Parts: sequence; C-alpha cells; structure tokens
Amino acid sequence: MNDRLAQELMKLANHDLEVRETLATEGKLSGGYHPDMEKVHQDNAQRLREIIKEIGFPTISKVGDKASDAAWLIVQHSIGEPDFMKQCYEMMNENRSDMNLKNIAYLYDRIQVFQSRPQKYGTQLIPEGIYPVENIENLNQERETMHLPPLSSEKISRIPSPENIPEIDAKDEGYTIWRKKVGWI
Repeated sequence: MNDRLAQELMKLANHDLEVRETLATEGKLSGGYHPDMEKVHQDNAQRLREIIKEIGFPTISKVGDKASDAAWLIVQHSIGEPDFMKQCYEMMNENRSDMNLKNIAYLYDRIQVFQSRPQKYGTQLIPEGIYPVENIENLNQERETMHLPPLSSEKISRIPSPENIPEIDAKDEGYTIWRKKVGWI
C-alpha cells in the first residue's frame, strides 16, 4: 500500500470539504459554481490525474479504504470535467472488486444526472426529492447490489418519471448554461 499517496489523497479531499464548509457558512455556495470551489476541484482533479498515471486508479488495495474514498470524492466533485469523470467511472468499474461499490453507484448517477438522463441507484437529489430513475420497479434491488440501503415505498412513489427531466432541468437556466459550457450536454 502506498502510504504517501494515501495521505496526500486524504489531504486533498479534506481541503475540498473545508473550502466547501467555509463557503457554505458564508452563504456563498448557492447561485452557481463558486470560483474558489471550482479552483479546488480543478487542482484536485489535476493531481489525481498525476496519481493515476503513477499507480492507476487509487483502489482500496493500493491506498486503503479512506484514501480510495478520498479519490472518489475528488472525482465526484470534478464536475467541470465530464471526460475525466467518465474515465474515472470506467476505471472504478473495471476495478469494482477493489472499490467501495457505493462510490461507483454515486458516480454513475451523478454522470447520468449531469447529462439529463435518469439515474440508476437514486443517489442524486433535487429540491423535490430524488431525481428520476431508470427503473423504479427495480430501484431497491439495484441499490442492494451496490450496498446502498433500500428506499421506503413512500420515497419511491414520489420519484418523478424520466419524462419529467426536461421540466426539472429547465427550472435552473444557469445550470443548463453551465452544463453546455463544460460539455455535459
């Protein structure tokens, strides 16, 4: 196990969370992608690219549970880099026996939602609840395969249909403009 890189990954992820907390406390996280947060995400993604070149994707056996989770957090927050997120999802999926399956589920869903597509595991939320899913009838079975807890029947019954995605996405014009600008749609 690479302790040096494990410590670095955890430090990068902690810095991300500290900046997020500071901006949230100051009320600066709403109203678009804050430039300070974007800079942290870009810098972290760049360093993770370098680490991937050195050791491949930071799996549990390479850096330990916490550092592998930290690498996932860096990817999950690299929202301005669609290609990087998709490449990391592929690497994580290829190494799924050496990954936290929840992380793969969250990343898959996040990528889908940014592309205005229904998610598979119901991990991504909207103000009204859960963003539309691919197959509502099998949602809890899909969640179980990724070690996610089941959702209540009540929560599932409130999930909008995928046909509602254009209406949901249209509620935030700035979000749509940003997704076009960075290449999600």
